Amino acid sequence: MNEDQAVSALGALAHTQRLRVFRALVVAGPEGLTPSVLADQLDVARNSLSFHLKELAHAGLVTIEQQGRNLIYRADFARMNGLLGYMTEHCCQGGVCEVSDTTTRCDC
Repeated sequence: MNEDQAVSALGALAHTQRLRVFRALVVAGPEGLTPSVLADQLDVARNSLSFHLKELAHAGLVTIEQQGRNLIYRADFARMNGLLGYMTEHCCQGGVCEVSDTTTRCDC
């Protein structure tokens, strides 16, 4: 991940509702969620949710798959791990770091 991609991802997550949506998709795992399930879970208006999902997709943090008449949204775990890796790269001034791999990546 480069700096511009990190800024785009962090900018997308720098909104309370989008952060909540993204975290819900992370919790859902590889199965993902439909917008209607997300809206019900998070008690968010569907039109507002649509805007937030579009912003997260534009930042590359979520993927969209058409399954019949439904759209399935999933967290892009590779992109999330890339962002975490970018943020923790060279931490601790290049020395031995106390952060373990399990806290800096998701292997879904």
